[in-house]
Amino acid sequence: MKIKMIEKYNKPILFYGLSLFIPWVLWFAAAYISRLAVSNRYLAIMQGILGILGLVAPVFVAAYLFLSDRELLSDLKTRIFRMKGFNPLYTAFSVLLIFVSIIMAQLTSVLFGHSIDQFFISGHPKFTSVLFSPWFILIFAPVVEELAWHSYGTDTLLRKFKLFTSSIVFAIYWVFWHLPLSFIEGYYHSNIVEEGWLYSLNFILSLFVFVILMNWLYLKTNRNILITILFHLSANISNELFATHPDSKVIQTGILLIVSIVVLFKERKMFFGKEFLA
Repeated sequence: MKIKMIEKYNKPILFYGLSLFIPWVLWFAAAYISRLAVSNRYLAIMQGILGILGLVAPVFVAAYLFLSDRELLSDLKTRIFRMKGFNPLYTAFSVLLIFVSIIMAQLTSVLFGHSIDQFFISGHPKFTSVLFSPWFILIFAPVVEELAWHSYGTDTLLRKFKLFTSSIVFAIYWVFWHLPLSFIEGYYHSNIVEEGWLYSLNFILSLFVFVILMNWLYLKTNRNILITILFHLSANISNELFATHPDSKVIQTGILLIVSIVVLFKERKMFFGKEFLA
């Protein structure tokens, strides 16, 4: 990434401010509707629309910033459509890491007494979504999120911070970004809260590990946005494919934490220096 180009990503407050404020307003409104004592078809439609609008808001904020600058737009087109970043090793890593980690976690939990039934593929995600299929949400969300987070969001942080700091800052932001979803009845994040504090904490910690690994893939593939979409998509599908016990997801976070520590050690110049920007 050229220093000159990364300096063009110079509106972090505008991007992150609007990308938080708009979804929060929409999602808290959806949460209020979801918990009304009286429910009807029109309220359900409104809740679904508010949920989707909140999800796509950051990508529209990013689109505005790119359309306002021809150089940025050209850089974006290059990163989306080029095939240079599709190194077979990192592509396989982005597709298989989360899937393999959940398999290993479930096998480990079986050794400690949990049921082998975790490997049952039900075909139905363990959360509900009004108006749209849960599978649609699982597939649609990674695409629109990464078209925001790794089109403008990550690069505007890298303009000021090293990769490790950028990853931690974004992970903290991402935790707060998801917060309203935990109040929408039946949603994945709401179900996690109902499962208990341990699993809520695990979700928060998993975001930090996830961001470190995804940003590593992003830079190793020459800022390839499609790689981050594949990684995020694989994570969503893998974690909803099986009848996974919540304890197995805690174990999975531990496995991915080990992987991330290895990555941080081997790629310490990338994460703790800025030579990779030259």
